[in-house]
Amino acid sequence: MSESGALIGVGVGPGDPDLITLKGLAALKRAPVLAYPAPEEGESLARSIVAPHLEGLVKTEIPIRMPIVAARFPAREVYERAAGEIGAHLEAGRDVACICEGDPFFYGSFTFLFQRMAGRFPVRVIPGVSSLTACAASAGAPLAVRNDVLAVVPATLDEDALRARLKDVEAAAIIKVGRHLAKVRRVLDSLGLARHARYVEHATMRSERVLALSETDGAGAPYFSMVLVHRRGSAWQ
Repeated sequence: MSESGALIGVGVGPGDPDLITLKGLAALKRAPVLAYPAPEEGESLARSIVAPHLEGLVKTEIPIRMPIVAARFPAREVYERAAGEIGAHLEAGRDVACICEGDPFFYGSFTFLFQRMAGRFPVRVIPGVSSLTACAASAGAPLAVRNDVLAVVPATLDEDALRARLKDVEAAAIIKVGRHLAKVRRVLDSLGLARHARYVEHATMRSERVLALSETDGAGAPYFSMVLVHRRGSAWQ
């Protein structure tokens, strides 16, 4: 009986193809099957990040197409179907590399595959540059130093919960901003933290923007956006 293949979660970083690790790139080139998240229609951002490195290589590809809408995410039926398709390759002894934006285990959708596959097949994870560190680098501001406690807070929390989480923070990264930008601004204004907040969207991509939170128009933001704030204004102060 042949050994099963391995599922390899490969973090490919926040968007710049040059930020893929050497280990991650080697795994992508070696695996005969690639899986990756994709919208219901159109190209996959995750796939586009690695595309320059895979030219000329022949792969079996599994786009995991899903509605990119918070109300439908994670879509259970999508991941059940993907697990079945990936599992068939693993059972046949073929490794499957799953391309993950950022890092697979930092709010990554790979988690939903991991929970379905880890008990049945070998699973390995290759970490990637996360959106958290990428946004800090783009903003030119350390997240935290010395004894600072850094909080990672989803903007999807309701307003009272968001305020409670941020009330006493020393440093915070507010993720999943998207349509919640106005709410984030209200909360930070009420806590006296807005003047210290930086807004970053599409970090490391060609469309990257970095500006003070007060300079945003207050409307929605792209999914790939984050607000960084430090109570002292700058971590080194």
